[in-house]
Amino acid sequence: METVGIRELKTHLSRHLKRVRSGAPLVVTERGRAIATINPVEAPADVGWAHQLVAEGRAHWDGGKPAGCSRPVPVAPGRTISAAVLEDRR
Repeated sequence: METVGIRELKTHLSRHLKRVRSGAPLVVTERGRAIATINPVEAPADVGWAHQLVAEGRAHWDGGKPAGCSRPVPVAPGRTISAAVLEDRR
């Protein structure tokens, strides 16, 4: 695992992040003592199944954010949505 001091990291951040992006973890040091590690992010989850549902016509996605439910779930006056969700999970 490669180490880099804070000043060097700040000066050449893009260069160091490029190495991390390629899979090399990095230890950040301050006055010779390790204080942090920078690790590459895991590969995103496989969402091929969702694309397959859209291709089969079993789901629809227009590329935008979800618009929400067309028929909102009724919640009793004075109750919060989070309380209703928690109750539904039981």
